[in-house]
Amino acid sequence: MGIFTRFSDIVNSNINAILDKAEDPEKIVRLMIQEMEDTLVEVRSAAARSIADKKDLNRKLESLESEVGDWESKAELAMRKGREDLAKAALVEKSRVSAAADAVKADYAAIDDGLAKLNDDIARLEGKLNDAKARQKTLLARHKTANSRLAARKRIHDYKIDDAMVRFEAFTRRIDDVEGRVEAYDMGLPKDLNHEFASLEAEESVNKELDELKRRVAAESRPQDNQ
Repeated sequence: MGIFTRFSDIVNSNINAILDKAEDPEKIVRLMIQEMEDTLVEVRSAAARSIADKKDLNRKLESLESEVGDWESKAELAMRKGREDLAKAALVEKSRVSAAADAVKADYAAIDDGLAKLNDDIARLEGKLNDAKARQKTLLARHKTANSRLAARKRIHDYKIDDAMVRFEAFTRRIDDVEGRVEAYDMGLPKDLNHEFASLEAEESVNKELDELKRRVAAESRPQDNQ
């Protein structure tokens, strides 16, 4: 891409629109600033070359105008000396040099116009560059603020999660407490039918063992009584 194509793209661009569409505005601003600075250097270099060319053309023009004057003087001298042929030849040379001088003047005027345009372009590009740099500072500040706010929000969010877990554990303990109270109320209450039968069976088994123990003890004590 040429200097002036890039320059035209930059100075005609809408920075706001570019930043609105960018996923990373800060990065885009940095790239734009770099591109503008590079382009500005190239435009200034082009202006410097044009100024050098203008000075060179100015020297050529002065030389050609001096040469035109010389041929005119020679033509006059030849006429005074009666040498019309030489006067005519001098005028031909004068015409040739005058045409060359006119061409140089045209080039000089073109370079002059180009320099005026380059001067305007440089001013516009510098304006865009200053605008982009100002936006870069603003974006950096906004980015820093946004990160701080995000960190604060994350801390608040984490706190809310922790708080919710604490409240959940407290609620769980409340449920355990209620269930414990229910079980406490059940203590001492009549048992259901299955529990009743289980109790009877256990009692019967105990009674059988008790009777067996009584018989064994009685059997062991009888021989001692006979003695």
